[in-house]
Amino acid sequence: MIRSLRVRLMLAAAVLALLFMLALLPALQQAFSLALQESIEQRLASDVTTLISAARIEHAQLQMPDVLPDERYNLPASGLLGYIFDRDGKLVWRSKATLDKRIDYQPRYDGSGNEFARIQRADGEEFFVYDVEIKLLGGQTAAYSVVALQPVREYEHTLDGLRKNLYLGFGAALLALLALLWAGLTWALRSLRRLSLELDEVEAGARDGLSREHPRELLRLTGSLNRLLRSEREQRQRYRDSLGDLAHSLKTPLAVLQGVGESMGQRAGEREQARVLQTQIERMSQQIDYQLQRASLRKSGLVRHSVQLRPVLESLCSTLAKVYRDKQVEVTLTVAQQATVPMERGALLELLGNLLENAYRLCLGQVRVSLVGAPGSLVLAVEDDGPGVPADQRERILERGERLDRQHPGQGIGLAVVKDIVESYDAELSLEDSPLGGAAFRITFHLD
Repeated sequence: MIRSLRVRLMLAAAVLALLFMLALLPALQQAFSLALQESIEQRLASDVTTLISAARIEHAQLQMPDVLPDERYNLPASGLLGYIFDRDGKLVWRSKATLDKRIDYQPRYDGSGNEFARIQRADGEEFFVYDVEIKLLGGQTAAYSVVALQPVREYEHTLDGLRKNLYLGFGAALLALLALLWAGLTWALRSLRRLSLELDEVEAGARDGLSREHPRELLRLTGSLNRLLRSEREQRQRYRDSLGDLAHSLKTPLAVLQGVGESMGQRAGEREQARVLQTQIERMSQQIDYQLQRASLRKSGLVRHSVQLRPVLESLCSTLAKVYRDKQVEVTLTVAQQATVPMERGALLELLGNLLENAYRLCLGQVRVSLVGAPGSLVLAVEDDGPGVPADQRERILERGERLDRQHPGQGIGLAVVKDIVESYDAELSLEDSPLGGAAFRITFHLD
């Protein structure tokens, strides 16, 4: 399928132009043929006029001078074929060029004046004939048919040459037309190219909307896109504000319940109820945190973000190094200085924060982060030398609330949030064994 609009228009224009020229060619060839035949008729009429002007009647007999005014009639190789027949059809004179030719032509002296026709000899050769009936001196016995002939092959040769030149001319005209069409389409589609560049800038976050410096036919489209962008921004902002309000409003009731649970736990008879209450409070807090993070980190529908990866990694690793300073974790960053990933900065911080926190917490002393480019994709990997994850447990730990590590506090939603973020960006998350000995989380971004 052809995806280029310019190529489609060019193909459509080329097909239409070709069909038009193919339809025009027969009409032009017919016009050339008629014009050429008319020219031949006029030339033969001129030859006949030359013969008539030279003819004389003496003693009721036709007399033709030995040397005619037209020198070509005096040369055997001139190709001028002239004949004079009497009213009975008897040949009384012929030009020197006809001495070696036999023409089976019988004039019809019927008083019609003149005739232009096409005859065929017994051997198949064709001739154009111009036959004029004359009466010299008004005598009934001095009536003759003056005939001039021309071989049809000369006409066909000329017509073939004209047809060849016509084909070449039409071919050159078609190429010139296509070149002009290509240039015209390139100029006309510059507006779409400018619109595409502005959309790229919107996706990259370099501008908030599309300008109005576009052709009138595109203004409705750009206006609709601007309204969509504005609506999306406003909706996302309202969504974030609502989530913030929700988190703030739930924080106080949960804190009160937490205090009540702690008070109940200090009384011997209510410790079991306090434990149940604390468990439910933790589950509620876990669900709220998970849903808030999942919603707030959803990918934007129109804006395509791109963030430099290494500064984010260095900032997170610096913070985690302070948290886990007793472990002396050695971090290896196999990431180019200018390398970027197609994500929003907040989503990238949340994703890497969860993965690196798990790696720092579970590793023995080594963590490695790498970014490798492949045809049409990027692969971001976070590895450690910790205990790893058994193959039969890898799917389970990506579900919210599931944890294999029970020795450290936590709600078990970090990897679930990571999975949701990855899926919102149409990427893929996989959990494998690392060459370091522990787990390797690999995120594959598919590039457009």
